[in-house]
Amino acid sequence: MQRKTIAIIGGGPAGLMAAETVAGQGHEVTVYDAMPTMGRKFLLAGKSGLNLTHSEDYARFRDRYGAASPALRAALDDFTPQQVSAWAEGLGQEVFTGSSGRVFPKVMKASPLLRQWLKRLEAEGVQLLTRHRWTGFEGAALRFLTPAGESIVQADATLLALGGASWPKLGSDAAWTQPLQQAGVRIAPFRPANCGFDVAWSDHFISRFAGMPVKAVAGTSAAGRIQGEFVISRHGIEGSLVYAHAAALRDGLEQGETAWLLDLAPGRKAEKIAADLNRQPAKASLSNRLRKAAGLDGVKLALLRERAPDMASLDASQLADLIKALPVPLIRPRPIAEAISSAGGVLLSELTDGYMLAQRPGLFLAGEMLDWEAPTGGYLLTACFATGRAAGKAMLAWLQDTPLSKAESNTTS
Repeated sequence: MQRKTIAIIGGGPAGLMAAETVAGQGHEVTVYDAMPTMGRKFLLAGKSGLNLTHSEDYARFRDRYGAASPALRAALDDFTPQQVSAWAEGLGQEVFTGSSGRVFPKVMKASPLLRQWLKRLEAEGVQLLTRHRWTGFEGAALRFLTPAGESIVQADATLLALGGASWPKLGSDAAWTQPLQQAGVRIAPFRPANCGFDVAWSDHFISRFAGMPVKAVAGTSAAGRIQGEFVISRHGIEGSLVYAHAAALRDGLEQGETAWLLDLAPGRKAEKIAADLNRQPAKASLSNRLRKAAGLDGVKLALLRERAPDMASLDASQLADLIKALPVPLIRPRPIAEAISSAGGVLLSELTDGYMLAQRPGLFLAGEMLDWEAPTGGYLLTACFATGRAAGKAMLAWLQDTPLSKAESNTTS
């Protein structure tokens, strides 16, 4: 095969996986990243425990991507959660499965894995260039802003893996949308995913309970009924249970549905709570009755009071119904800059099966800049790895079938 020049723009999980896939094939491979170091968001994601993937049944796993699941299936099938774990261990990072089914490196951090990954890529001849911000196309070429000024790069094939719109300080600022839209690429607007929500808490409630976890509860939305825990914030609600419902709650807000239903006593039935409330001595305070009959105290009791300040006037059955389905009124999602990930991006219908833009042969895309979303739990990283790998394989196949020199590549970059 004739030696080609491959440009990979974006040094996150998708871009680095694509680089690994095309490395060692005799091509000149360069990864460009706008930040001072590679994998900035990857490193922060792993600061409190790098959740690589999930061990649940694979048929269930690959359906976690909602409407995008069919389009992502081939890539996921080619790089399954088990293969992700084996890949990490191949980098010297032994993994373990937590009680929730999430898979982590035993060291928990992302930095040792990233360090070994970059070292292996360089050993394969991949050039890693930081502080190279892609600013668009210069005819057939790629335009970068670097510390030395503007740089124009010709490439036989290019991969964009520039992330979504969350955590812009780490590089995922969606600035790439402008040059792609100017090129006629259709892009779904970015929206926050795996995010918190604003709630109009009273000042008294915020002063006492902001930062407090709410444990052993269940939330119900269009995503179904899910049990877990979340945190009261000064702005509203956040945490793992909220993130599990985030896509459904965000979409519901856009349709005018403003409440999240919260079960404060998921282990008890409403009828039993009502009966136990009625059995409490009439002289007992309402707080004591709720504590003994429903197990409510602390922040759970405060939540009930916050949402039902007239609860002393309610009968046992009405109180029990509120405890089992307390509406928490949502105002809006928190800003996308705070979100763990984002929904939206380049429409999947714009791509061939090989993650190449149909209207611009030789330009491939991968990772979170595509229009898919997933809950936390290892699903995000797995799909970034898988789409990067799939795009890398497609690049190699395309280059083999398209023997163009740099001078002839005016339709490929």
